Amino acid sequence: MTELMDPISSRLVLILPLFSLGFGDQLLSEMFGSLQSPNFPDPYPRETDLRWNISVPDGFQIKLYFSHFDLEPSYLCEYDYVKVEAEGEVLALFCGREDSDTESVPSQQIITSPRNFLSLQFSSDFSNEERFSGFMAHYSAVDVDECSDQRDEDLLCDHFCHNYIGGYYCSCRYGYLLHSDNRTCRVECSGGVFRERSGVLSSVDFPSPYPKSSECSYRIEVDEGFKLRLQFDSSFDVEDHPDVSCPYDYVKIQAGSSEFGPFCGNRSPGTIETSSNVVNVQFNSDNSGENTGWRLTYTAIGSQCPVPEAPPNVLMNPVQSEYSFKDHVLFTCEPGYRLLQDGEFLDHLQINCLVDGSWSGRPPRCQKTDSRRKRRSLSTVLANHSLD
Repeated sequence: MTELMDPISSRLVLILPLFSLGFGDQLLSEMFGSLQSPNFPDPYPRETDLRWNISVPDGFQIKLYFSHFDLEPSYLCEYDYVKVEAEGEVLALFCGREDSDTESVPSQQIITSPRNFLSLQFSSDFSNEERFSGFMAHYSAVDVDECSDQRDEDLLCDHFCHNYIGGYYCSCRYGYLLHSDNRTCRVECSGGVFRERSGVLSSVDFPSPYPKSSECSYRIEVDEGFKLRLQFDSSFDVEDHPDVSCPYDYVKIQAGSSEFGPFCGNRSPGTIETSSNVVNVQFNSDNSGENTGWRLTYTAIGSQCPVPEAPPNVLMNPVQSEYSFKDHVLFTCEPGYRLLQDGEFLDHLQINCLVDGSWSGRPPRCQKTDSRRKRRSLSTVLANHSLD
């Protein structure tokens, strides 16, 4: 046995001589070659049964054709024949002469194996009424374009497929990472923290199919005193299973000591009321499926404070139907009035809604100012002028 490096495919090719695998079986493992009936071009012997097993490296197929064919003709090739098989399937069965009108002669037909293995069997019976010269066949390894081969889903790439001689490789769109299986595209979707009092988060690319083989973690963290409410969109599509609860892809919510989910399928979880100001949303996907995912809107809900009543001549801003934790109210006075609180005149006063639902202070009063101005005497004016 010798080892050669094929200059085209950069693959190591084992060059093996013909050897017996069993009675009448031989193995061919070169990238190309030929085979012929015994004694060719002289008549082949009677009662002969031979098999050639042709094997080439992965990533290649085998093409086989006959340059000469001359076997005893018979109905359904009952007597002498050549049979070509691959993966337990008969690809061709030939007998007869090229100058006859039988449909069993290979003529210019090219036979292609599904993968990298093919076998050819030659059989002759006990009689040979005429002198039939047999056959000459040729084979060669041809590159498989896996990127255009749709028969095996395991060979397909998530995003981009690139074919080369003897194989293929996958790549991903910008922003995606190639998974360790070298065909699935995943995303880095953990570590982000949402701190606004309201917002939206969703599976990557929603409403387009979400990435496979991804583990996404989203954290919502608002000020203490707030409770988070989650509202999932009615459009919810996460891969599920008819008999097992969410074994593939799922959304899970962790809020303090409470856990919600896992959720999957096409039924939206709807509204989730939590009692925590910190929520973790976990989303996992496996390496299969084309589901569109999910989206949710979150809102921070604070304790309610009573609506304050403005005393006479007091202006209040903003005026709302309800106030909750962290809201504030600014008090000022109408023109001609001054704001009075605890015996002190102020330009304005702000009170805040506290975590327990109470206000940080009470509304002030507005006191009318003295609009009369004292007239200065002429001597006083002149005295002041002379000092300048």
